Amino acid sequence: MSKPSPITLTVTQTSTITPNMQRITLSGEGLSKYPTECAGGYIKLLFSPLGTTDLSQLNEGERPTMRPTMRTYTIRQYNPTEKFIEVDFVRHITTDLQCGFAARWAMNAEVGDTVSVAGPGLIQGLNLESDWFFLVADMTSLPALSAKVKTLPETATGHAVIQINSAADKQVLETPRGINVTWLIEDETSESLSQTVRNTEWLDGQVSVWTACEFESMRELRQYFRNEKEVAKENIYISSYWKRGVTEDGHKVLKQQDAQSLAG
Repeated sequence: MSKPSPITLTVTQTSTITPNMQRITLSGEGLSKYPTECAGGYIKLLFSPLGTTDLSQLNEGERPTMRPTMRTYTIRQYNPTEKFIEVDFVRHITTDLQCGFAARWAMNAEVGDTVSVAGPGLIQGLNLESDWFFLVADMTSLPALSAKVKTLPETATGHAVIQINSAADKQVLETPRGINVTWLIEDETSESLSQTVRNTEWLDGQVSVWTACEFESMRELRQYFRNEKEVAKENIYISSYWKRGVTEDGHKVLKQQDAQSLAG
């Protein structure tokens, strides 16, 4: 089965929701084909090798350097009726052009701008039959966590540990009352994400784990959840969304190597 062709979406709203997060609303008729449950899934934004959204000079059949550069982002919210999606971008400045394609675009995007988007891709959900839940995220995966936590039953209990840059980056989350939310603020502590998770009370019963974060943090948390706490494979989703100091293309290679080492 062939992959769907990229669609062109238009920026209909942009706002800085916290000092380090930009929210873009993208609209277009092509979104009518998206599955209704795609919130929390991902899309790939397409850029030219120079970081622009103008792909008119590119051809998929030309040499690889002339193909679109893709950057992966989470669908925070999908409205099938009004045909729009919300996508949150971590705001950051980098001297490495390759690392900053999407962030630069998002920080400078204006209503009426367009961008080509491929997808969507869906990720593993939570086992909603579990006794309790443990969700872990950083700034890059906060949009996905905010979508996943909405799927929990109202009676759900457990923890959500979220690493953010500053206290001003806290967001209002729609969580069941039984989910205890811990904000790990990098500006105020030297404690790592994995340390905070380890210091969080482990509850009784079957747990469903959802974790997405930086590559090294992911590996530490995988060791904790899979090996130390022995969470069943079918009850755990754990993924790295980025690697410190590495482009998305380099991170993709590292993820493949990591997966191969686990299978070996």
